[in-house]
Amino acid sequence: MVVLYCINSYVLFMETNEIAKILAELGNETRLEIFRLLVKVGLPGITIGDIGKRLSLPASTLAFHLKGLAEAELIKQEKSGRSVICYANLLTLTGVINVLSIECCIEQEGLNNEQHIPH
Repeated sequence: MVVLYCINSYVLFMETNEIAKILAELGNETRLEIFRLLVKVGLPGITIGDIGKRLSLPASTLAFHLKGLAEAELIKQEKSGRSVICYANLLTLTGVINVLSIECCIEQEGLNNEQHIPH
């Protein structure tokens, strides 16, 4: 199923399987810890090595979880010299939240479009 909405001139286009993938990635405790750390750090991000140290994760485990978060577009990674800097991509999570918020009570009888959108 494809979900397509327009909010403030931005078009949100997410397929149900894409939303499920994003939520599944955050449903894993380790990936959620990584994502929360990146949210807390904000920009300019943090190196992969520093993530591993702060969360006490072995390099192979961290690489596995970062790959899943990157594939779901929940994080971005940029090479800086010999390091890789990671930071949270809040637009992805915000998009999911917006799509789900727009759908809230959409089938409830007696409400028009303006009444069902949470503010």
